Amino acid sequence: MNDKETQKRTRRGSGAITLRDVAMLAGVAPITASRALNTPSQVSDDVLRKVQEAVDRTGYVPNRMAGGLASSKSRLIAAVVPSTVFSVFNETIEALNGALFESGYQLMLGQTGYSSEREELLLESVISRRPDGIFITGIMPPGKARTRLMASGIPVVETWDLTPTPIDMLIGFSHADIGQAVAQYLLSKGNQKYAIVTADDERAGRRNKAFIETVKAHKSGDVLVQNVGDLRTLKSGREALKQILLLKPDVDAIFCSSDLLALGVLTEARAQKISVPHQISIMGFGDVPFVEDMIPALTTVKINGAEIGRLAAQCLVDRAQGKAVEQQIVDVGFSIVSRESA
Repeated sequence: MNDKETQKRTRRGSGAITLRDVAMLAGVAPITASRALNTPSQVSDDVLRKVQEAVDRTGYVPNRMAGGLASSKSRLIAAVVPSTVFSVFNETIEALNGALFESGYQLMLGQTGYSSEREELLLESVISRRPDGIFITGIMPPGKARTRLMASGIPVVETWDLTPTPIDMLIGFSHADIGQAVAQYLLSKGNQKYAIVTADDERAGRRNKAFIETVKAHKSGDVLVQNVGDLRTLKSGREALKQILLLKPDVDAIFCSSDLLALGVLTEARAQKISVPHQISIMGFGDVPFVEDMIPALTTVKINGAEIGRLAAQCLVDRAQGKAVEQQIVDVGFSIVSRESA
């Protein structure tokens, strides 16, 4: 079996790459492949190498469920999210959990902390337990984790992003379109000196790129980018504004990669007696529950997270029950919520 045949196999029938497939590719008996994976000391170095190479090529992850249970339904759906602390994903998680519960399924939740390494290890653990479906925040790039997901045969729904080539199913929106729309909104308000406060996140990076390109297209000058790294906190938002004012004291519009960072920027602006939005317009991303009650209320980008959760649950339950999913890519869009801060 070559690599192309292996990948084609992943979407036929149950689709799962099996130990027998690994053994065939390695040129050994299934029992020998099993020994190599479970008790490697019982096989030769050459056999161990061949089996490991076959595992790497196919993306096979051993099924840790007891033999007789391996073909049964777990009634579990696994969700992998970056964070649940002041998170824009909370609404999605709650809707996903509620819809799954109504259909007789339970949600198993894992957090990656925005770490690709942690995400890869978490997904390997999830796949090995063979849930009936896997919910992922974002799009899996080419690599070991994506290969393993495709090889598992488990229904997968990627969310909070868009691509024409999902692993299986996709429910999301365009981050580039958001960046462009936010820039156009702020330009329409007459702002001319721009800055971005951003966490170190690939999806935020695409929003920022589109924002900068749109601002430059209107000949509004360079956009100062203040990257706070992994510090997605109110304090890091405050510190970011301090740095921006040192580097670009005439800034009059700031786009933040999250509402929490925007709250930090607003807090520091108030501490420095800077009028918002008269001196600086501030925009966030996510429309988390507390932002409309802030003073001033935060202008932000709203994502219908609940709709993403409900649609994802329906897709995963349908696939787990052997039903076809007619629309495998759904764009839920976004909206700009205009409030007092911009």
